[in-house]
Amino acid sequence: MNDTGATIVASDVREASHPTPRGAMLYDASLPGHADEDWFDPDRWHGPVSVERQAGGRGTVAFLRDDARRWVLRHYRRGGAVARVLDDRYLYTGADRTRGFREWRLLRALAALGLPAPRPVAARYRRDGPFYRADLLTVELPSRTTLAQALVSDPLPTQRWSDIGRCVGRFHAHGVRHADLNANNIVLGPAREVCLLDFDRGRIVARGAWEDAVLARLERSLVKVTQALPAGRYGPEQWQLLLDACRRA
Repeated sequence: MNDTGATIVASDVREASHPTPRGAMLYDASLPGHADEDWFDPDRWHGPVSVERQAGGRGTVAFLRDDARRWVLRHYRRGGAVARVLDDRYLYTGADRTRGFREWRLLRALAALGLPAPRPVAARYRRDGPFYRADLLTVELPSRTTLAQALVSDPLPTQRWSDIGRCVGRFHAHGVRHADLNANNIVLGPAREVCLLDFDRGRIVARGAWEDAVLARLERSLVKVTQALPAGRYGPEQWQLLLDACRRA
């Protein structure tokens, strides 16, 4: 297994790339149409286009829709103190090491494994001296309801906690290490579906103690998002249901 690595159906995600004026672009060659940087600019799409921006994580994501496409565009931004200096710039050390290319390939690998994650469309980087900026396009999931949002609305049914644990356990069974698993990166769909989001800095590695660290991060997130909510939304009982299902997966 490589450590870059992974969407939901895989064999039809075909990697291709080509240079752009300021960098390069990686894309799924099985998609119709000519792949170019216009994909990242909805103003250059033909016909009526719907653009909806939504805050999330370290910046915003844009939901782009026309008659044929329902895509999500994410621009990579830094977090923490360094963000005040570099914002959306990263040191360039080679195309294959750019954030977008690494995540695109990880999503492609996840697709090959049949794991529930967004399908990759395209990734690009644009050079700026010794730095680069990056973007990622994925196919929009059927639902946008995150675990954090669902908990604000109502308590989850018992089975839902097991579904979430089973989903996380499937990723761990394949050695998929999520770098920031939290209640905002778990999406609840219809019919008990669960998907994971945001695989930036994720990897496929040998199984090990990192699994407990990923789960501990998720537990801290659940405590944080529910601490001001009514009693019964989350507690030791719900966590144990999730944990037991994860370990059985």
